[in-house]
Amino acid sequence: MFKKYKIEFDLDDPRATIAHRDIILSKPFLKRIYFDWYKIFISKSKEIKNGKYLEIGSGGGFLKEVFPEVITSDILQLPNVDMVFSAEQMPFKNEELGSIMMLNVFHHIPKPYLFLKEAERTLVKGGKIIMIEPANTALARFIYKRFHHEPFDENGAREIQPGNPLSNSNQALPHIYFERDLELFKKEYPKLKINKITYHTPFMYVLSGGVSRSAMLPYFLYGFAKFFEILLSPFAKQLGLFCTVEVEKKSNSTEILNQV
Repeated sequence: MFKKYKIEFDLDDPRATIAHRDIILSKPFLKRIYFDWYKIFISKSKEIKNGKYLEIGSGGGFLKEVFPEVITSDILQLPNVDMVFSAEQMPFKNEELGSIMMLNVFHHIPKPYLFLKEAERTLVKGGKIIMIEPANTALARFIYKRFHHEPFDENGAREIQPGNPLSNSNQALPHIYFERDLELFKKEYPKLKINKITYHTPFMYVLSGGVSRSAMLPYFLYGFAKFFEILLSPFAKQLGLFCTVEVEKKSNSTEILNQV
């Protein structure tokens, strides 16, 4: 039998986020997945030589431990974050940020279009949003719609109900903004461009047990499982449960005029 991790608090209670963080740090398999994802954030952020590095929705993670330069933030008042604010209204000057990093956060933002406008305003030219989010693949739809508590509605609206920062969500919001409504994205955010969407992690997160169950494999088999995922990478667009979305602020007016 696999151990279940029961959180005693309501999902929107800040104590639930702290409990989730404690679980992640206590599970080597899951923590390693986060570390591998953080390496993506760090490598892409360090490509940008000016501006501050910001993480939004930091409360449940540990990015600061491996990337001390980052400014951590959350919408909840939590002891392990530097700043508290809404992603829809960010307390930064124009062109102050080099990168904005988000792990499973975009699909919880009530009005993502406001966040994207804020990102367009606050990023330096060439600055990036780097987010890891649920993917819209055949396997992901099957799993998320049947075995996960958060809704996944790829045909849904472009916003969700506000007021419950963690329990309200639509895991398909990244797909809606960056794939389904791509032409609208280009029209509404002329200074932004989607560099790449990479699908990945078809089964590693499931094997880790997430924050709900114990891992299905011991940690010493992590490398073997990771190698097997690499072998499956040609099928990532059908099997990936997550995707990395990289959005860049265009560098000059010529780029803005010549929409991609």
